[in-house]
Formats: sequence, C-alpha cells, structure tokens
Amino acid sequence: MKTRLNDPILQAWEAIRIRNRDRVAIFDAQGKIARTFSEIEEGAHHFASELEPIERGKVVAIHIGNHPDWPSLFLACLRKQLVVLPLEQTISDEQRKSGFQICNVAAAVSGGRNVQILPPATAPATTTWEGHRPALLKLTSGTTAAPRAVRFRSEQLLADCENICETMGISERDLNFGVIPISHSYGFSNLLTPLIVRGVSLVLSNDRIPRAIIDGLAATRATVFPGMPVFYQSFCEMEEAPFLPDLGLCISAGAPLAPETAQAFCGKFRREIHSFYGASECGGICYVREAQPVPGFVGMAMSGVEIEQVDPANPVSLIRVRSRAVATGYFPEPDEGKLGGGIFVPDDLLEKTRGGYRIVGRSSDLINVAGKKVHPAEVEAEILRCEGVQAAIVFGRESERRNEEIAACVVAKGLSESELLAHCRARLSSWQVPRRIYFVEAIPVNERGKTSRRELARRYPAVR
Repeated sequence: MKTRLNDPILQAWEAIRIRNRDRVAIFDAQGKIARTFSEIEEGAHHFASELEPIERGKVVAIHIGNHPDWPSLFLACLRKQLVVLPLEQTISDEQRKSGFQICNVAAAVSGGRNVQILPPATAPATTTWEGHRPALLKLTSGTTAAPRAVRFRSEQLLADCENICETMGISERDLNFGVIPISHSYGFSNLLTPLIVRGVSLVLSNDRIPRAIIDGLAATRATVFPGMPVFYQSFCEMEEAPFLPDLGLCISAGAPLAPETAQAFCGKFRREIHSFYGASECGGICYVREAQPVPGFVGMAMSGVEIEQVDPANPVSLIRVRSRAVATGYFPEPDEGKLGGGIFVPDDLLEKTRGGYRIVGRSSDLINVAGKKVHPAEVEAEILRCEGVQAAIVFGRESERRNEEIAACVVAKGLSESELLAHCRARLSSWQVPRRIYFVEAIPVNERGKTSRRELARRYPAVR
C-alpha cells in the first residue's frame, strides 16, 4: 500500500518505522512484548484493507480501551483519509449514541482481544468538511452539558506532541507507562503520538487498580509515568510499595494535585511530581518544571505555547492560549469566541504569580447565592483548613429562595457536620457557608480523574 506522505504524522512515522524496524514499540503490564514497530506497520496495512469500503472523509469511532492495535488503527485511518473519533471505555450507551449522531459515525471499531470493525445501527448523515477534513474529533462537554466535538488536523496533533516532548524532555530513550486512556486527550498526546512520531515506546495497561499500576511500573522499568492525583495519593498510602529506581519523570494531570500528596510522594519515592495543565481543545498549556507547595499551581507556559490574561488589570483572570496545537474549532456548531484562529479561552480562572500560573477555579463554577457570587475554591480552601478534613469539593444547587445554595462533599475523620459548619461560620461570610455537608469515603471521579460539580448537584438536590 502506498503511503500518503502529505500528512505530517505519516511522514514522521515513515522515518520512525524505518529507523526502528524490529525494536519493541509496545509492552504489556508484565513487560512482555506486545508489538514491535514493524508489527504496528503490518497491522496498519491490515486495518487499511478492512477500512477500504468506507468512503474518504467519513468518521470512524474507536472504542477499544488501551489496546495495542491503537497505533495501527490510527495510521490506517490517516492513510485512508478517515476521521478518528476516540471513545472512552466507560462511556454510557446513551452518550455513545449521542456521539455517533453528532459526529455522523460511519463505522465503529470495538472489541477486547480481537478488534472488530462494525457499521453503526443507523446510516450516518453526510458530513461536508468543506475542504478542511480533520484527522481527529475529540468529544467534550458543551456549555449546556450536551456533547460536542473538537476538530483537529494532523499538524495540530503533531505540534502538541512536540510541545509535550520538548517541554518534558521525553525522548526515544524513554519508556512511557500507559494506564491513562488513549481515548482521552491526555493519553492521546502523551502516549500515542510520541510513539508514532518520536519513537517513544510504551507499556499499555487497562488495569487501573493502584497496586497493579505500581507493580507494572516496577516490572516494566518504565521511565515516564503520566498519571493523575488519585494514583499518586494511593501510592503514598500503600504498604510495601516496590522501589522504582528507573522511574525518572512523574506527571500529574486531569485534576489539581494537592501539595500534601506531592510532598508525601516525594518523601516516600524520592521523586518529584510535575503538574501538567491542558485542555481537549488545545493540548498542553502549562507545566511545573520545579515543584512548589502551592495549591492549584500549574507552572509556566509550555514550549510552543503563549498565554495572555483576558483581563490583565485583575490578578485572577481567564486566559487566551495561542499555539500551533490549538484545534480548528468545534463541531457541528462553531464557537469562534472561545475556539478558533489558533486561540482557545479555557473556562479556568488563573492567577499569574512570579513562579507561574495557579488555577483558582472556573468561571462557570461561580455560585449565585441570592445575588452574591461565591467561588467554590474559596469555600473548599477553608473546609480543608479544618483539622481532620482530607478532601472536599463544593458545588451549587438549585434553591427556591436563594437562586442557588452551597453544598459540599467532604472526606474527613473524627468530625461531625455541625462541627465543620461551625468552623465555616467562624471564618466565612454567611452566604459562603454551606447549607449541607455530605461525608463520603472518597470524592467521586470519572475515568479522567475529574469530578463534575453539575453531577453532584443532581445527586444531592436541596430538599423542598
């Protein structure tokens, strides 16, 4: 099959596969060989023939978890000029159906050990890309909670990979440990594209149990671990954890990393954790090169990324992100005020400090309590100062009399709700004090390691 070398990712892969040939590209979590670079190329040829009946420009959904066929499938789709839509394993049937309809999916790749290419239940509508066919669509939540897709060309995906590898110092000599989902933006840019365009071998695992992860890190002698705060916290609490002499780079993304977790991990494993801040719409934004014990600290702009404050007169502001990695736009409906022209404006509110940026919350998280705006981060910070509190998340929920009221989910030991409320009343304004506090064993997170305040508001409604 003739390779289409007008695609920059395919151009990079051509050089990588020729240079590496029989070198191991993918290991399993026990350190066994799963794919060589040559076998990835053979798989790409196989899947290209399987995808032959699908018309150029159509969307192919890939729903296979962290399967070693991911690189081959992606390369095959690029060669056939098909658009890839990654889907996370935990996606609900309803969400998958909605994603298929929004993106006009023409075929779905699924399966465990054996990958299958299946047509959708209903025929897809025709998508006209108007000469700007993307290589990848990323599903993300819209402002109304309805999903929408983000459009990426190969040039943008390649730029994000370059920004990440240059900033973090990741090279062909490294071995990535892949337990974060390839289907998520974080996994796609930190695991899949570095393998294809830079020859960074990886370990692939679908087992997210902390003990299995840390045993896999030790068994495979991985040098880079792109993780999430929940993993590092579990490692710190683990008894008889293995020594990890080969692990050189620990990355944390997906949610804020608590300074206490970072300090405990460093004390136990003698490794610093580097916080990484990014978004589905633009890839990497900031990176902590030198750890600081500051809540929400995400460091300076990454290589190839420019940041400016939307409101430079205020210490806390939205930001504009400029880079070659910023997506083309949303699909099917654009939102050029938020994403377009190489610029993306995240919903996060950032404070610019001498050492870098610090996330203090999200503009969309503001809670309107009888006309007074309350930011959840302020209330969370005060709750976390109370002795015995281990974790907390604050959210707003509908209130008949006050528009919204404040509630919180808290992980704590030796505390009652009345004691914690008394602590808040002594330190917060009356409108900032939660109406209810729910004690939970763990703050609920999704596969990306994030918690949805909107979902918590639905789960814990106010009693009418």
